[in-house]
Amino acid sequence: MLSVTGPSAHSCLHDRTDGGCAACKVRLLSVCAALTGEELDDLEALSQPLHLAPHQALFRQGDPADAVYNVTEGTVRLSRLLPDGRRHVMGFAMVGDFLGLALPERYTVTAEALGPTTLCRFDKRAFAGLVAAKPHLLQRLHERAGYELNLAQDHMTLLSRRSAEEKVASFLLALRERYARIGQTSVTLALPMGRQDIADHLGLTIETVSRLLTRLDREKALLIVPGGVRLVDAGRLERLAAA
Repeated sequence: MLSVTGPSAHSCLHDRTDGGCAACKVRLLSVCAALTGEELDDLEALSQPLHLAPHQALFRQGDPADAVYNVTEGTVRLSRLLPDGRRHVMGFAMVGDFLGLALPERYTVTAEALGPTTLCRFDKRAFAGLVAAKPHLLQRLHERAGYELNLAQDHMTLLSRRSAEEKVASFLLALRERYARIGQTSVTLALPMGRQDIADHLGLTIETVSRLLTRLDREKALLIVPGGVRLVDAGRLERLAAA
């Protein structure tokens, strides 16, 4: 069961004692940045904070799409079950990302927390009504949709014509760029997803992913550390990704 914080759906404090949406640490990273203080109050009135435990599902493929979500802490794995029974990891939602913006009748993916994760939940109809009344928010949503489309196109290219080593290098660099986008810059790259998740995302086997990471570690392109990797020779990875 999803853990809902607060006495009602009208309090979105993200574990703060005051400030609400205006003081949210991820507001400027998401579509919420388009809203004024008064409009943030309107958004907060629709918001319901959720806390997920590691591996807990937010929603599953085929469930009625009755809400949209903004990730405020943690990482969510988005996967799809293929007709032949295999799982494909479509991507990973990070801080500032919205889930369900396309507003389909049913969710086309399963969303599961990779670690402790916090999100804001918005009823689909109520959120759509707010968007309809705020053209600048709609513009922000269009910009976000364009960004997500670029990610999807990059992923299609990644799967189609690259070697396994090029895929792994490109994945690590793309993840570094996403962390930088939300203000997290470090030579140590956190990998909340497991190697099986990376393999299912890149169309590889877990053995191949493990072997390539070990090789890149041995060749001093990166250093495997607890919880992630340290990019020792980012230039080497960039050359691989550009091949």
